[in-house]
Amino acid sequence: MFESILLQLDRVSKQFSDTPVVDAVSLKLRQGELLSLLGASGCGKTTLLRLIAGFERPQSGTIELAGQEVAGANRWLPPEQRDIGMVFQDYALFPHLTVAQNVGFGLKKSQRKRSSYPPQQAKKTIADAIAQVGLSGLEKRYPHELSGGQQQRVALARALAPQPALILLDEPLSNLDVQVRSHLRQEIRSILKTTGSTAIFVTHDQEEALSISDRVAVMNQGRLEQLATPERLYNDPATRYVAEFVTQGNFLPATYDGKGWKTAIGTFILDHIRDPISDDANLMIRQQDIRLEPDEKGTIVVVDRQLLGRDHRYCIQTSLGTRLQVLSAMNPVLDIGTRVRIRVNLSTVRIFFND
Repeated sequence: MFESILLQLDRVSKQFSDTPVVDAVSLKLRQGELLSLLGASGCGKTTLLRLIAGFERPQSGTIELAGQEVAGANRWLPPEQRDIGMVFQDYALFPHLTVAQNVGFGLKKSQRKRSSYPPQQAKKTIADAIAQVGLSGLEKRYPHELSGGQQQRVALARALAPQPALILLDEPLSNLDVQVRSHLRQEIRSILKTTGSTAIFVTHDQEEALSISDRVAVMNQGRLEQLATPERLYNDPATRYVAEFVTQGNFLPATYDGKGWKTAIGTFILDHIRDPISDDANLMIRQQDIRLEPDEKGTIVVVDRQLLGRDHRYCIQTSLGTRLQVLSAMNPVLDIGTRVRIRVNLSTVRIFFND
C-alpha cells in the first residue's frame, strides 16, 4: 500500500530540566502515510513533532528523513533545511498579506526548490495549491476576511505549495467549532491523499485521530504506548492506558474462579481468553457493547441519562454501587429510575491483568 520509509526515529529522547518529555521513541513512517500522534496534554506529542521539524534538538537518538540523518549525536539540520511543511494550531498567517501572498511565502522559504520557481511557475503553483484546498476565487482576500476554517485551509495550502517531503500538522483543528472541525478533518485527509503527501497529525481527540489516519501512535508520559492502525488500536488495545484513552470503556475488577470471571455485574465465561496469567484482572467492556432491557425485578438501575444526538448515554448502578456507562440507540428511551437487566457482547470484552 505504501512505498519506502520516509521518516525513521530511533530511540529519540528529549527532556527539560530533569523531566523526560520524549522518552526513547522509535517509529517509522512510510511514503504517502498519514500518522496521528495521539495523547493527553503534556504527553510529549507536540515536543516530538518539534523534534522532527527541527525546532528542538534531541538529547539522544537519531532522526532520518528521506534517507538523510537530520538529527543525531554529531549532526543537526535546522528546520529550513529539512524539506518539511508546517501547519500550526493558530494558522500563523501574515495579516498584511493576501491569501495568494501567504501561500506564496511558503515558496520563498523553500531553499531546496527556490531556483526552480520562476515567476510564472510560482504563480501557477500558488493557484494550484489554493485550488487543492477549495479556495479558488479568494486569492485577494486577507486573513481577517476569512472564516477560521478558510484560514486553516490557507495554512495547509502554504505548506503544500513547495511540495515538501513531509507535512507536520500541530493540533490544526483545535481552534474550530465542532461542526467545522468534523467537516474539515475529512477534507484535510482527502487533500493529503489526493496530493500524495506524507503527514504527521498531532491531536488529543480520539475520534479525530481514528478518522483521519492510516496509523495512530498513542503517547503517554513521553513514551510510545502503541502504534497501530485505527481498527487495531480500537479493537485490540495493547495497554490499559490505550484502552481507557481510545475506547473510553468500562473497567470492572474481576476474579477468575477456574471457569469464569466474577464481576459486580455477573460472571463472564470468555472463550477467547484462555490460560490466564493471573486470576486478578480488570475487564474492559465498551459502552456500546452493553444492552439494557427493562426488568421490574432487576437489581441494576438507570441513575442518569444524556442525549448525544442519535444515541443516549446511560449511567447504570448495581446494588453494590458499581456504576457503568452505556451507549444505546434503543427506543423507547429509558427513564431515570428504571430497573434493568443487561446483556454483554462477550466477544468484544478485553482483559488487562493487574501487576
